[in-house]
Amino acid sequence: MRGFLNKLVSRSLSVAGKWQHQQLRRLNIHEYQGAQLMGKYGINVPKGVAVASLHHVKKAVQYVFPNESELVVKSQVLAGGRGLGKFKNGFQGGVHIVMADKVEETAGKMLGQILVTKQTGSQGKIVSKVYLCEKLSLVNEMYFAIMLDRTTAGPLIIACKKGGTSIEDLAEKFPDLIIKVPIDVFKGITDEDALRVVDGLSPKVADRNDSIEQVKKLYKLFCESDCTMLEINPIAETSDKQLVAADAKLNFDDNAAFRQKEIFALRDPTQEDPREVAAAKADLNYIGLDGEIGCMVNGAGLAMATMDIIKLHGGTPANFLDVGGNASEEQVVEAFKILTSDDKVKAILVNIFGGIMKCDVIASGIVNAAKQVALKVPVVVRLEGTNVDQGKRILKESGMALITAEDLDDAAEKAVKASAS
Repeated sequence: MRGFLNKLVSRSLSVAGKWQHQQLRRLNIHEYQGAQLMGKYGINVPKGVAVASLHHVKKAVQYVFPNESELVVKSQVLAGGRGLGKFKNGFQGGVHIVMADKVEETAGKMLGQILVTKQTGSQGKIVSKVYLCEKLSLVNEMYFAIMLDRTTAGPLIIACKKGGTSIEDLAEKFPDLIIKVPIDVFKGITDEDALRVVDGLSPKVADRNDSIEQVKKLYKLFCESDCTMLEINPIAETSDKQLVAADAKLNFDDNAAFRQKEIFALRDPTQEDPREVAAAKADLNYIGLDGEIGCMVNGAGLAMATMDIIKLHGGTPANFLDVGGNASEEQVVEAFKILTSDDKVKAILVNIFGGIMKCDVIASGIVNAAKQVALKVPVVVRLEGTNVDQGKRILKESGMALITAEDLDDAAEKAVKASAS
């Protein structure tokens, strides 16, 4: 469901190929958590409850939905494509509309199981909770999103009178249906802005003024919660003429964690890349990718250039890892542990230009990491800058079988060759 927005954002973030879209960093929360947050802002959401056990599923059906004949059972994973996903136990689909007496049986096939979708990769994600919702009588489905736009340097509201999982196809086939309304970050959303959005949605039965107020509340949530993206697909009209956020995805700016403590307490590390979780604990800037060459670099710019040149030589980076300009020996050791924990990594490239970060500290970290971690892949090292001679001496005297390189081009070429052997 987020594919359309990811396409828009990735155009300006692409650095070294199609894998780069994975580098977007932001807090992602579950659907039920997003619904609870939206409810606090007066946004219309379906009645629902998240449960983690079959005992609580039974209680919820009995006490929360005593008069409902049908319910929607939604697996809670931080990935799109749940409806068309498949569980590793063979159960098809992560979202089901079932009769009330079949809810417990359906939830039992989801809870504790691994759901594989087009966005999870083959490893899938575990379903620890299911979200039980009332079945709405929808008469129209539309698309709504707010994102941060670099072109206008502010929030951009996107609306489409057609919604659902085919928003990507609609954007390609019917671009005129996509309405974009930039918001002046200093003025905030105006009645005119909200009206343009509602006109883009083209509601059939929902009250126009009520719809404008819903759009304003969504924008207020976006700003006050430090969202980087808010996507509702579909935002729908019900038979009782309400505009309802039937399914929503919210992302939040990691830099706002200090003032959004309640929201960031919702983080679910079981749904995140374990490598990134470990890196965050060690205060390392790490983003996992899908390549075969592990990278350890100091400085974000140099790290990006290193990934570019690896790609240029025919390889693919397994990660972005910036150890920073003041990394300790312990952090270097932890970085190596994270790199070697990735089964896809066939070689490691260490590229250090010592300015504030000293080459001898990196060298000592590499040696100590080798003592603690069984290095089963070749390691290519390029060191330049402060204390480079001491660093090279430490590596030479360690007795480690390292591949040394004179410059970045030479290092990348050797790393690609080593990963293929």
